[in-house]
Amino acid sequence: MTVESQGDPRRRDELAASLEQVRNRIDAACAAAGRRPGDVRLLAVTKTFPASDAALLSDLGLTDLAENRDQEAAPKAVEVAELRPEATVRWHMVGRLQRNKAKSVAGWASEVQSVDSARLAEALAKAVRGAQDAGTRSAPLDVLLQASLDTAEDAQRRGGCPLDELPQLADVVARSGEALRLRGVMAVAPLGGDPEPAFARLAEAHARVRRDHPDAVELSAGMSGDVEAAVAHGSTCVRVGTALLGGRGLASP
Repeated sequence: MTVESQGDPRRRDELAASLEQVRNRIDAACAAAGRRPGDVRLLAVTKTFPASDAALLSDLGLTDLAENRDQEAAPKAVEVAELRPEATVRWHMVGRLQRNKAKSVAGWASEVQSVDSARLAEALAKAVRGAQDAGTRSAPLDVLLQASLDTAEDAQRRGGCPLDELPQLADVVARSGEALRLRGVMAVAPLGGDPEPAFARLAEAHARVRRDHPDAVELSAGMSGDVEAAVAHGSTCVRVGTALLGGRGLASP
């Protein structure tokens, strides 16, 4: 492997130091909540950062990577695979998703965490079935239901399914057969509000979904600024970008 394909050693050191700090935060939050550190998965949000950073993270053992725009993620996934052909990277879609991007996302994502409507779930299921029929995909697409913790006005901009409608949406995903696999629930803390009560409401909604869908064990909540609050309320997956990679950089070409 050439020095160029390995990446800048200074950047690798920066990412290693940040990764250690983030993992220490997760461990401390788990300890405070009486949970095991291994109960909480770290998802690196690499949006706007180059593929070289994603490759370096995989070198450091962090291979769950997330993007929020298909236009950036699709070529980045290809580039990372070229940079690190030996790495087993799982790409996650965490941003608001339009139905017309379902076919593309089914080509690169292992998991979509932002399913917030029956129409989107149906579009993704159709795209996955097409890929399976074409032989370009064998596994189902793991999905999380994006719950809204926002006011109605903010929800229109940021997406998300109302908490009381999550069980019905879960049923839609469950009826997709071998196309989609319901893994749990995801949410973003409300804008300008205290994340603690919001994450408490989310945990209750997740428990209601699990009553009918016991395999939907994932609760994806918590970002750079509210990891501790999310872990205290049962998050099993934190999505960290800024605290791990720094201020938003330029996307890879």
